[in-house]
Order: sequence, then structure tokens, then C-alpha cells
Amino acid sequence: MDLKQLAYFVRVAELGSFSRASVMLDIAQPALSRQVRMLELELRQHLLVRNGRGVTLTEAGQVLLEHSRGVLHQVERLREELSRVRGSLAGSVALGLPPTVSKVLTVPISREFRSRMPEGTLAITEGLSAPMAQALVSGKLDIALLHNAQPSPDLHLVPLLEEELLLVQRRADAPAGKTARLAELADLHLIIPSRPNAIRMQVENELINLGVLPRIALEIDGVAAILDLVADGAGCAVLTRHAVLTAAHPERYAMRRIGEPRLASRLYIATHAHRPATETQKAMAELLARLAPAALLPPEPGQNAPT
Repeated sequence: MDLKQLAYFVRVAELGSFSRASVMLDIAQPALSRQVRMLELELRQHLLVRNGRGVTLTEAGQVLLEHSRGVLHQVERLREELSRVRGSLAGSVALGLPPTVSKVLTVPISREFRSRMPEGTLAITEGLSAPMAQALVSGKLDIALLHNAQPSPDLHLVPLLEEELLLVQRRADAPAGKTARLAELADLHLIIPSRPNAIRMQVENELINLGVLPRIALEIDGVAAILDLVADGAGCAVLTRHAVLTAAHPERYAMRRIGEPRLASRLYIATHAHRPATETQKAMAELLARLAPAALLPPEPGQNAPT
């Protein structure tokens, strides 16, 4: 059984499409289809069922996918062990970052990775926490930073940092020097991500505990777009301080602390609970634990601090 064929099959199975896999693997689609077909002939099993939207796995394909990931992981670990003999790490890491985190962390984490592991390969994907958690389970990601991750038997979660959530308003609309009551959020038009976004769920749950419901003006899945709408007077938002301070023209916004119960966004380093990490992946987790707090924690209160 050819390792390259296994790797091709895994990528097609994970992406659910020969066309997307051919782009990702930089191989012509007919050649990719031929390699997978040769694997099917060798195993005397149909592995994939083609349909109008892509491909799905047969029962045999599902079994092969689970074992192939293990085989390819062990090969990767072998390469790393041999590279360590040469005095360097040469493995690969697929890292998932939330958009607001990626904005400030991609450059320093990439720079540090290249410095410490020049023979390694780093792939960074931006995404929301719920899809990234699924990508960790499926093997598409090795490590991810997840906001308010829920306990799962498939995920190993390490707390990284906690950021206070603030009420964000257009500066001209915000009362000066006043902390917002939590119940006050129910009287405001909120611009907030759609479910199951972690901040959305937390705001809704806390307001329900008070016997009120949020007034959702717009559901927007993007921090930059949310802030643009706040600046345009469409409503208010609930975000972290660093999400606002790293946006364009942060001076347009006022950030107000929210009274008890305090709302906070918790960030976790997440890995697969049952898939052993390679040495390169362990080194990346250490980099994240060291660099992320310094890059993400808000600056000392000053001109742009919440009132």
C-alpha cells in the first residue's frame, strides 16, 4: 500500500471533493482520481461514492480513513524523530485561530515558528470556534485556539487566558463614565454573531437568567463588520477590548464595563484528546502558551480604556 495514495485518499475524504483536494494537493484531478482508484483496486473495495456534490465514504472507506490517519501520523512522527537526530524539528502543524486572534498573533507565531523550526511546515486557518472544534476531531487541524470551548471527550483543553467582555457603542451615543447594567443589554439593539457563537450564547444565557431576552438588531458573523455597523449607528455590540483596539479607527467607539455578573471570553488551547501530538505540535503549543497572552491581553487602561 502506497503512503502517497493513503495521503491522497485522506485529503479527498476530508474535503469531500476530488476537485478541492486536487487544488489543495497541487495535483491534476485525473491523476488524483487514478491514484485513489488504484488504491481501491488493490484493496478490492469501493472507498468513495461520487455524487453531484462531491464524494462520500463507504463503510470500507470510513474504516480506511480512521486507520490511514494513524498510519500517516506515525510516519510523521518517524520523520520528526529522524530530524531530531539532525538537531531540528521538521514536522507539520495545522493551526486554527479565531479571526480576531489571527489578526494579532499570525505574524509573531509564524516568525517564532520559522526561527525555532526552520524545517517545519506551518499552516494557519482562520475560523469560528465551533467549526474549528469539529476540524480538530476530524483531523483537519492539529491545534486550535477556541473561545469558551465546551468540554468534550474528543478534545483536550488547556485554559490560556480570559478577556472581559465589554459593551461597545458609538462614542457619541454612550453615556460618559457609566458602567452598564447587564439587564440594560435587553433594552439595546444588539449587533451580534449568530448561534452557536460563544459570545452570543453567553449573552443570551445570562439575560435569560435575569428573565429577559436580548433585542437582536442584526446577526453578523464578523467582528470588522459588527464594528462598522456600530459606528454607523445600527446598534451596540459585546466584544473584548482587544477586538476593538485592533480594529480600524478604534477612537470611534466607547467601551463600557458590564456590571455583575461579569461577562468574560475564555480562550483555550485545544488538541485532539486521543491523537498523540508530534514533537513539532508540542513545540507549537508551547509557543502559543508563551506568545498568545502577551499579544492578546489588553493594554493598561488609558485613553481607550472602558469607563
